[in-house]
Amino acid sequence: QVQLVESGGGLVQPGGSLRLSCAASGFTFGGTPMSWVRQAPGKGLEWVSEITARGSIQTTADSVKGRFTVSRDNAKSMLYLQMKSLKPDDTGLYHCAKGGRNTWAKEASWGQGTQVIVSS
Repeated sequence: QVQLVESGGGLVQPGGSLRLSCAASGFTFGGTPMSWVRQAPGKGLEWVSEITARGSIQTTADSVKGRFTVSRDNAKSMLYLQMKSLKPDDTGLYHCAKGGRNTWAKEASWGQGTQVIVSS
């Protein structure tokens, strides 16, 4: 079955950086577009970024554009999110999800998440 396991979250000061990782298994990772989505405290899931199956195209939400970069290593079935210039508004539970921007919700397949807290 599909397994998505996120790691790399933590407590970071505003302006800091973090790199999130997601280990995928149970499906053809290299043939699947992937996304990062997040859930801020008390809010619903928000799409953050997507990357095509081969990694040739990355798209990010306006709220994180220029600060977050998604990448993948298909040989290792790994998805990454490099985050810099973090803001308190970036605080939330970050999940990797199967599917791109327009399909991840319908796929309904994401991991347990890794917590990111941006605070001084």
